[in-house]
Amino acid sequence: MNSLDFSIVLQAWPYLWSGLLFSLALTAVAFVVGMVLGTCFALLQHFEVPVIARIVRGYIALIRSIPLILVLFWFFFLVPIVLGHLSGSGGPVPIGATWTAFITFGLFEAAYYSEIIRVGLRAVNRGQFEACQALALSTFETYRSVILPQVLRVASPIILSQTIILFQDTSLVYVLSLTDLLGAASKLAQLNGRLVEMYLVIVVVYLAISSAASQGVALLRKRYAIAGARR
Repeated sequence: MNSLDFSIVLQAWPYLWSGLLFSLALTAVAFVVGMVLGTCFALLQHFEVPVIARIVRGYIALIRSIPLILVLFWFFFLVPIVLGHLSGSGGPVPIGATWTAFITFGLFEAAYYSEIIRVGLRAVNRGQFEACQALALSTFETYRSVILPQVLRVASPIILSQTIILFQDTSLVYVLSLTDLLGAASKLAQLNGRLVEMYLVIVVVYLAISSAASQGVALLRKRYAIAGARR
């Protein structure tokens, strides 16, 4: 332990910080894209839209059955080939590692957020829908102003838990040679030979962010449990 030198971490912190910012940016974009698409997918299943609902169910089942790292590989290597054939260019259409990461993570998370929202929709009391009908609210207004806000509020602890997993999964972009937090630490460790110091610091950073978010989940669960007991 006496041979550990964490001063190298301080010197390399700007590079590690840029990797952390990339991880957080990827998490934020994937969360927004995943929630928007996931909500749409959940509503399509909820309304039992002919044909489309079955396609959505198949997509969700497929995505949830495949490791994220495999989806990254598929998108990075196969989609450019498919786009090349569709465009008639005769060769692969490069997408780039960064676009691959952001698009893949968004589409992947949409499947998981969709299931969370779908279960939340099924949990809404039937009386809520009847009250909206009594007030002559349109279907759009019913879901926008009454149903979805309740679903998001109640499901927020689970949504936040999934987002913590999403943040941790961003470390998988190393397979695309992108510099996220873990990727930055790995490159620096290989450069200066300080693997233990670098990886210890990364563990602490992941632990701090994930623990803080987990505390948020616990607070939300406690808050809604109290609110439910009062009712």
